[in-house]
Amino acid sequence: MKHRRRSKQQKLDSVPPPASPAARAPRPMPSPSASPKSPALATPPPEQAPEVVVPEDWAMATDVISSDLSSPVVLVCGPSNSGKSTFTRLLLNKLLPSYGRVGYLDTDVGQPEFSPPGCLSLHIVDEAITDMQNPVLREAERCCFYGDISSKGDPESYLNSLFLLYNYFVEKYRCPGGEVLPLIVNTPGWVKGTGFDMLVEMLRYICPTIVVPIRTRMQRKNLPDGMFWLTGGETEPKVITIDAASRDSLSKSSLKRKDGGGMRERRLVEYFKQCFSSDISLATNKELAYALASLPPYEVSFSDVTVMHLHCEVPRTEIWHSLNATIVGLANSCDTPATAHAIPWCVGLGIVRGVDVQRGLLYVITPVAVEHLQSVDLLLQGLIEIPRSVLQVKGCESPYMSTNVRDKITGKDLYASNLNSPLSRQDDGDSDSDADTM
Repeated sequence: MKHRRRSKQQKLDSVPPPASPAARAPRPMPSPSASPKSPALATPPPEQAPEVVVPEDWAMATDVISSDLSSPVVLVCGPSNSGKSTFTRLLLNKLLPSYGRVGYLDTDVGQPEFSPPGCLSLHIVDEAITDMQNPVLREAERCCFYGDISSKGDPESYLNSLFLLYNYFVEKYRCPGGEVLPLIVNTPGWVKGTGFDMLVEMLRYICPTIVVPIRTRMQRKNLPDGMFWLTGGETEPKVITIDAASRDSLSKSSLKRKDGGGMRERRLVEYFKQCFSSDISLATNKELAYALASLPPYEVSFSDVTVMHLHCEVPRTEIWHSLNATIVGLANSCDTPATAHAIPWCVGLGIVRGVDVQRGLLYVITPVAVEHLQSVDLLLQGLIEIPRSVLQVKGCESPYMSTNVRDKITGKDLYASNLNSPLSRQDDGDSDSDADTM
C-alpha cells in the first residue's frame, strides 16, 4: 500500500478540519495507557476487581493439565456464559511457569479474548494475565479477519480460517527437534445446531490431547456426555469435565450475563485509541471522536489496493463507495498462505473515513505501524461496524459520511434519544457498565 499522511492543507469535503491542536496526535504507538476515570468514558477503566476464588474442580483441572509434560493441546468448550474464557485465563497462568510461552488460539469472533471483534487469532503469550476479569488487547502472532461477529453467515470460511491458524501453530511450534509449546483453544458458546456441527469439525481437525467441557445447571444447554465427536479408531484424548462456577465460588460480577454489544464496542474503541500516543488523555467518547476526526488519515490510491467483500456481493461500480464509513481488514496478498482457500493474513484494522472517487483516493485511519502498512494491498470488507460511541457524540459532526448525505440528516436524527444508547448514558453522566469477561 503506497500511502502518505495528509497535511493540514489537504482537505476532503467529507472530512471536517481538526477540532483543536490538542486533538492532533503523533504517530501511532503500540498501546495506550489507561485513561483517568470520568463520565462517558471512551474505554471505561475497570472497577477494582474482586479476588477470584477458584472452584475446587477448576483448580484440580488446571493442576492435572499443568502436570502433563508433553506440551498439551487443550480445547475448552461449553455453552455461552459458562466460564470458558475465565478458565482459559487461569489455565494460561498455570502453564506459563512451566513452559515460559503458551499458544492461545482465539476462535470466538464475537467476543475474542485478545483481539478486536471479527478476528480469529493466534497469540504466543509469555506474560501472565494480571486482571482475570478485564483482558487487554495483545498483538497476535497471526490473525485472520473473518469480518463478522458470528460464524453463522459463513461456517466454511470460519472453519478454514481456524484450520489455517492451527496449521501455522503446528508447523512453527509443534515440530520435533524445535520448541514445542502447549496450546489452549478457546471456543465459541454456540454449541447447538450448526454451532455443534462446527465444534465437532474443530475437535476432529485439531485432535486435542485434553478436552475440557464446562457444564451449566441448565442441562438442555450442555454438550452431550462423552467423546461425542469421535467416530471410532481415533486416539482418545483425556476429558476433564468441570462445572460452571457458582455465585458462591466466583465473584458475582464475573457471572452476570454478558453485554456482548457493549464488549465489542469497547474493544473496538480500545483498538483505535492505539492511533494516539499514550501520553494523550482521551477519557470520554467526545474526546475520542474529536481526536479521530482530527487525525490526518493515510491517503491510499485505488490502484494500490484490491477490495475483497467477505460476506456480500457489490456491483463493480459501487465498490469504492461501499467502503466509506466502514471498518476494513488490512492484508497483504503476497503473505497469503499457499492453500486452496487463499485466506490472507490480516495485519490490523482500519476505518475508511472518506472516499474521493474523482481523485481515486481512500482516506484510512489505522493504528497499524507504517512498516507493516508498506506491504498492505488488500482491503477486506466485512460487517464490523464503527462504534456508535464514536458516531453519536453530541456537538461533534460525524466525519464518516459524505457531505451531501450529512446535510440531509437533522440533528434529531443523528443524535436520536435512545435510553440504551451510549449517548443517552453520557447525558446522564454514566459510563458503560462493566461486562462479564468469561
